[in-house]
Amino acid sequence: MARFLFTATYTVEGINGLMKEGGSRRVEVIQALVENTGGRMESFDFALGAHDVYVICDLPDQQTAVALAATIRASGGLDTRINPLLTPEEMDEAVQMRMAYRPPGA
Repeated sequence: MARFLFTATYTVEGINGLMKEGGSRRVEVIQALVENTGGRMESFDFALGAHDVYVICDLPDQQTAVALAATIRASGGLDTRINPLLTPEEMDEAVQMRMAYRPPGA
């Protein structure tokens, strides 16, 4: 399983639906959607600021994450983005990898 952070911003249509159904119902819908893919929702938070919603979940793979985000975004109610999350151990492995790179103009 891989962890992902989904950020979402409501459209006018989406915020109208939220006002009609309430926040708890949205959490139930997203949790069921994630679980139907074989994943697990770790957290769901509404926020004030750059995004309206932050969801962290474990999903089987990147393709599942893309399919979820595309399905939600295509509904027209939310502008959704995906960010893969790394554990500290995965970051340790990544920073140990050596790459040959020449910056522009060097």
